[in-house]
Amino acid sequence: MTIPGGLAERFRGSGGVEISESYGDITVDVAPADWIELLTYVRDDLGYAFFDWLTGVDDPPDAFVVVAHVYNPAAGERLLLRTRVPRENPHLPSAVGVYRGANWHERETYEMFGVIFDGHPNLVPLLLPDGFEGHPLRKDFILAARVAKPWPGAKEPGESGHGAPSRRKTLPPGVPPDWGPPDA
Repeated sequence: MTIPGGLAERFRGSGGVEISESYGDITVDVAPADWIELLTYVRDDLGYAFFDWLTGVDDPPDAFVVVAHVYNPAAGERLLLRTRVPRENPHLPSAVGVYRGANWHERETYEMFGVIFDGHPNLVPLLLPDGFEGHPLRKDFILAARVAKPWPGAKEPGESGHGAPSRRKTLPPGVPPDWGPPDA
């Protein structure tokens, strides 16, 4: 796969662009200020008309990476587009005006990671129950369900009656030591 022409030149004067290739796929990284311009450019000028998906990646300690996957049906090529938003102020312009299919993907990313897509037409929770607090795909999210409800098996994972050493019972990462049912 070749690097689409004009990408590096188009974003040279702005926040810059970083283009890399991995496993036959091209990845394009831009600054958040160039996000909408990048999406518009690859759609209108390079033919990447099919929006496949968008999601977030928690990249501690200071950022979230927003990733979009687009496809050029005429050329049979795909691009991975990425930008980094700061953890303390995770705002990014909405891509819904460029790709209508980004709507639910941005809602899910907002709900699961807390990335706010400015200008989104209806940025409300999509999957979690009403009143849910927090963003469950953040790496610092406390997985309290494992503490509040005992493991459903007779033994903890990794324990068996086959002479294997019993592993020390520990709380999941990020769970405060005073959480969970009282010791019996």
